[in-house]
Amino acid sequence: MTKFLLIVHVLAAIIAIGPVTVAASAFPAAVRRAAAEPGSEQALGAVRNLHRICRVYALVGVVVPVFGLATANSLHVLGDTWLIVSIVLTALAAAVLGLLVLPGQSAVLADLGSGASARLAMATGVFNLLWATVTVLMIVRPGSTTGA
Repeated sequence: MTKFLLIVHVLAAIIAIGPVTVAASAFPAAVRRAAAEPGSEQALGAVRNLHRICRVYALVGVVVPVFGLATANSLHVLGDTWLIVSIVLTALAAAVLGLLVLPGQSAVLADLGSGASARLAMATGVFNLLWATVTVLMIVRPGSTTGA
């Protein structure tokens, strides 16, 4: 059962978090292109599509910590420091995404000329850095018995 939980956790992270990270990173540049090409339906459509990808995959991404916790429970590592730090960083990443990135994208979409894409790019960078840190912790697992 542990292997199944781990497989779903890793696949969900790749399939859900990967697209959010890429789409959120591409969003500010797409906004700059759309602002530089007023009236371009293609440029505006790209911005809308990136925002939709972020929203949908953020919802799908809820599966990642759910199966992560189930896997950790199965491995009896719920009290390990590396996991607790990962949980805290995951919660912070979710908060940055839900409270800054997605609302920021919506605000920028409402007013492409607002210049808010710089703040949004910074929030997106923080989100990406948090996920990268969690990924490293999941691979390295300080104090693990794997010897890695």
